[in-house]
Amino acid sequence: MDTDYAIIGGGVVGLSVAWGLLSRGRRVTVIDGDDGAFRASRGNFGLVWVQSKGMKQPRYARWSQQSAALWADFAAELGENAGTIVPLEQKGGYDLHFSEETLAETVEKYEILKAKLGGDYPFEVLGHNALRKEEPHIGPKVVGAILHHQDGHANPLRLLRALAADVRRMGGQVLTGKTVTGVTKPDGFRVTCADGTVIGADRVILSAGLGAATLGPAMGFKAPVRPQRGQVLITEKLPKLINRPSLIARQVDEGGIQIGATNEEVGLDDRVTQPGLSGLAAEAIAAYPALARAQLVRSWGALRVLSPDGLPIYQESREMPGAFLVTCHSGITLAAVHARLLPDWLEGTQAAPDLEVFSEDRFAVS
Repeated sequence: MDTDYAIIGGGVVGLSVAWGLLSRGRRVTVIDGDDGAFRASRGNFGLVWVQSKGMKQPRYARWSQQSAALWADFAAELGENAGTIVPLEQKGGYDLHFSEETLAETVEKYEILKAKLGGDYPFEVLGHNALRKEEPHIGPKVVGAILHHQDGHANPLRLLRALAADVRRMGGQVLTGKTVTGVTKPDGFRVTCADGTVIGADRVILSAGLGAATLGPAMGFKAPVRPQRGQVLITEKLPKLINRPSLIARQVDEGGIQIGATNEEVGLDDRVTQPGLSGLAAEAIAAYPALARAQLVRSWGALRVLSPDGLPIYQESREMPGAFLVTCHSGITLAAVHARLLPDWLEGTQAAPDLEVFSEDRFAVS
C-alpha cells in the first residue's frame, strides 16, 4: 500500500484528522481539490463555540465542550511545531438578544440542557447594564446577553495554514488540485483521481465536505449533506471595540470586525447579495452603533456543510469496511477532538470515544 490512510478533503476537518493520525506514527496522504472548490474552511466565522450546540442531543454539547477544553493545548503544540502562532482567545462569548422574550426563552432551554449535562454548562445572564460594563460599545437596542464561559474564537486561516505545514513536516503527503472520481476496494483501497493519479491505502476517510454527497453513496454512505450559504462582512482594522465574540460580530486578532453570518438555503450558490449584506450590517449596527462609521473592506459568501439535523456524521461503511465518513458543520470548534480523540475511533482502540449517536443510522432511508 502507498499509505495507511488516504484522506479525501484537505480542509480543516481532513487536515485535523491527518495531523492526529500522523502524531500516532501513521502514514497519511491527503487528497485535496482545486481552489475553485466550495470550501467551508475558507469562509467560516472562526468561532470555537459551545453555546447552543446540542440542545436536542446533549452528546453533541459534550463533544463540543471536550474540543473547546482541548483547543488551547492543541493550538500551542501545532503553532510550535509549525513555527507560527495559531491565535486563540477563550474568554467566553455572547448570545445577544434584542427582546426580553427571546432571552428568557433561550435561558429556559439552556437550563434544561445544563441539567442534562450534570450542571456542566457555565453561563450567566447579563442585563443591558451589566453587559454594557463588559462591552462599553454595546447599543441600547440590546436588552441583554447570555455569556457562556466555554466559548471563544480563533484565526481559521492561520489554523488551516499551520495544519497544512505541520502535516507536511510530519511526513504526510498533501496532493492538491486533485478531483477524486472513484474509490474501489479490490484488495486494499484504490483512490482514483481525474488526472489519472491512483493512491493505494489501507483505509480511506471521506472528509470532502459537500463533495461527500457525490462520492459517499458509491462508498456505502448515505452522506445526506447539503449546502447552506453564509455571507460575511469584514471592516477595516479598528481600535479595540468588541471584547468578546458573538454570533453577530467578533473582532479578529488583527483588528478588523467580522460581521455575520447569514443562514441561507440557496443550493450551490456562494455569491454575496445586497439584501444579505444589508441585513448583516443593520443587525451589527444595532448591536454596536459605532460600526456605522466603519469602512467595509471585504465580503464573501461560503457554503457550510449541514446534515439533516445539524450534527456531525461519523460512520464506517458497512459495504467497504475501513472507509469512514467524517463530516461536520463546526470544523473549527471540533478541530481539537478531531486531532486528539478521533484517531482512537478510527483505529478502534480501547480509548475510542463513543460516537454512536453520530452514525448515519439516525437518518431514515429515503
